[in-house]
Amino acid sequence: MPFGPASRLGVSLFDETPPMEWVPGRSNEEVETLINAVYRQVLGNAYIMESERLAVPESQFKRGELSVREFVRAVAKSDLYLSRIGDTPRYRFIELNFRHLLGRAPNSYDEMKAHSAILDEGDFGAEIDSYLDSEEYQTTFGDNIVPYLRGWKTESYTHMVSFTHFFQLVRGASTSSLKSDLAGKTPKLNALVINATPTAVIPPGSTFRTPATAGITRQGVGADADGKIYKIEVTGYRANALNRVSKFRRSNQVYYVPYNQLSQEYQRIHKQGGVIASITPI
Repeated sequence: MPFGPASRLGVSLFDETPPMEWVPGRSNEEVETLINAVYRQVLGNAYIMESERLAVPESQFKRGELSVREFVRAVAKSDLYLSRIGDTPRYRFIELNFRHLLGRAPNSYDEMKAHSAILDEGDFGAEIDSYLDSEEYQTTFGDNIVPYLRGWKTESYTHMVSFTHFFQLVRGASTSSLKSDLAGKTPKLNALVINATPTAVIPPGSTFRTPATAGITRQGVGADADGKIYKIEVTGYRANALNRVSKFRRSNQVYYVPYNQLSQEYQRIHKQGGVIASITPI
């Protein structure tokens, strides 16, 4: 069973679905299921049309000429993969490669710099190979297991910061890497990884995105006696009766308030239909 309240974070399906593995004697239907699972993982749960499928690698896999890992490599190096995320900024590209090929978020800025150095050489294929040929991939997935999302398990990481970053990349089992993400092609983890900054873990359905100003602190005027203020992250705002653009429209806000105004601000946010994602002293 998933851990505590995080069972509401869309990880139940990850926990209840065993890893998919190729073994000799698989039926044609089972092999087709494995192929679809590879597309789903490597392409970040994106929908693909029949005409976009990779006929030659699929055929080679069905004939036993490619292992699961080599089929994953074929998909990840394909024009299909590049057409989905190839034009994203470098660090967004890298964090998505971590999600798609290792099933987790980057652990550290050093990891991201190492992959950036590979891309500096202009070799997209070498960047993909660096994940698939890594000791981590071999130990976790081997040649015959379809990669899967595993970053929600704390044992996959060396610290809890990376655990929270996973939920920045994955907003539940049914979400895709790009289309269902407010960030789109904008890097999500770069500043967070550099500063090892943990983030609030928000249930799927909330559209809060950690803003670019999340690391800014205020002191002096407006702060409390200790020179500190509190950051309130809010999501789920709906257009009010005077602004009927759409009753389903949502937006995100971050407020910085002193301690003696927390109660007042809390009441105001809820009267306006907002949902408080987190309150953090800074």
